[in-house]
Amino acid sequence: MMKKKERILRPAARIHGGTTLPHRKGTAEQESVVMPPPAQVRIPMAQHIGAPAEPVVKAGDRVYVGTLIGKAGGFVSAPVHASVSGTVKAITETPVKSVVIESDGKMTPDPALKPFPVKTKEDIAAAADLCGLVGLGGAGFPTRVKLTVKDETPIDTLIINGAECEPYITSDYRECMENYDAVIEGVYLLKEALGVERVIICIESNKPQAIEKLYTIATDKRDNDDTVKLMKLPTSYPQGAEKVLIYSATGRRVPPGKLPSDVGCIVMNITSVAALYRFISTGMPLVSKRVTIDGTAVKEPKNVIAPIGTPISEILEFAGGVSEDAAEIIMGGPMMGVDIYDQNAVLEKRNNAITVMKEAPSVATTPCIHCDRCASACPMNLYPATVEAAVNHGLTDELNKMNVFCCMECGSCSFVCPAKRPLAQVMRLAKARLKKEAAK
Repeated sequence: MMKKKERILRPAARIHGGTTLPHRKGTAEQESVVMPPPAQVRIPMAQHIGAPAEPVVKAGDRVYVGTLIGKAGGFVSAPVHASVSGTVKAITETPVKSVVIESDGKMTPDPALKPFPVKTKEDIAAAADLCGLVGLGGAGFPTRVKLTVKDETPIDTLIINGAECEPYITSDYRECMENYDAVIEGVYLLKEALGVERVIICIESNKPQAIEKLYTIATDKRDNDDTVKLMKLPTSYPQGAEKVLIYSATGRRVPPGKLPSDVGCIVMNITSVAALYRFISTGMPLVSKRVTIDGTAVKEPKNVIAPIGTPISEILEFAGGVSEDAAEIIMGGPMMGVDIYDQNAVLEKRNNAITVMKEAPSVATTPCIHCDRCASACPMNLYPATVEAAVNHGLTDELNKMNVFCCMECGSCSFVCPAKRPLAQVMRLAKARLKKEAAK
């Protein structure tokens, strides 16, 4: 049992809105399964926000696990590394520039890899860059950029994100349970190198076993100044979204168009912390990913660790396959994931789940009844129904006043709408129209 040596923090502030979702985390207590290397991987040069990486290999080159195959294309970019050992077969251009590698099945590490010791915040940013680390569950924001701390925007708080609030997904949870040593070492390494005043480890209240694990980080003997704290968050969606998490943990709001660093915070999820520590201690960059394979059409739900660049079709086959009535493959979770229509798509760094669903019963969309539930559920205090009306009537000037770029596309508005209006899609459309208008 957990010894109550120190207080577990309560949230500093309660988010507006949000909703309660069914969790369906059936893979939470299953050990992750390592997938054998596929015969061939196709590794995209664009697995992150920003400029794509530029290939530094050519057809016929011999590569090993961890060999650099794509250098960063700019500051907001990330290098890419071979995820298998073998021979470069080709550099392809469709659908994006990619390096195709034929595996030799041996998974031989690059002999040039070595630990990367860090002492300063500049060292930490350099390590994240060389690791090729990006946001591991979303848009793929290069971690090097996040950890490049400027003197004019001092950072006082490091927030470790263990919320994982979408249905089905348990990949971060399994990272905590299976690689706890890398998590705790990564937390204290970051704390020391960044020189932050406090570290807040955030986790939802519905994960008691992970809470037990993470509590020991806050009570570790290295925390002699008592600056590392565990915070138990309400089980609510979208609690794990970056801006929502910052508000819950600190009470600070990130202004529109600003970054967490502008309010003195850095947010890293548990898997990112562990991956960065593994690179620092071994020199092995980010070359594989744990993904939750689940959904109503998955025969044998599980967490799979696979080389980056593995075809989705092969991962699904390794996980037991899908039912004949499978109708939708989602990269990510059912709320914020993106549908894919080609099983030749490959696993990328930023993927944390593949959710396969049977066709849902059709539900008729009815007119808006002006119940205001969408506004009540929106964590960013927006009015999706009003945005929909402006989009439908072509009122671009009105859209400019509605702060639609604050929308994080969490889908809470669509989930709670009794009329089943496609409000999340409308919010995306509103953003696209404003961008198009601004480009004229």
